[in-house]
Amino acid sequence: MATYYFVAASQKFLGQEEAAPLQETLAERRRNYRDRGKEIDFWFLAEATFLERPELAAVRAQCPAPAAAVLSTDGTFIRWLKLRLEFVATGQFDSETLPPGCAPPS
Repeated sequence: MATYYFVAASQKFLGQEEAAPLQETLAERRRNYRDRGKEIDFWFLAEATFLERPELAAVRAQCPAPAAAVLSTDGTFIRWLKLRLEFVATGQFDSETLPPGCAPPS
């Protein structure tokens, strides 16, 4: 079972208002991982359907729908994104499988 950490916000905020800086950050992180031979452990989800999980009801209530998210197994990276993006909800959950919309690491 893996623990997944996330930042979530409205699709408008993450997909439009913060799209360019967020995509640049994620692209740089992908390059860094590739250069170090590390597997990708983060995903951008344009539709954060995992927020429908019952245990995430409090986070879902803070996040305008429809929601987008960045999901990772690296809690430190998500805390850093929270500081960078500011106006996002954060949380975590445990799951045996990747949430819908996440491609397995390659």
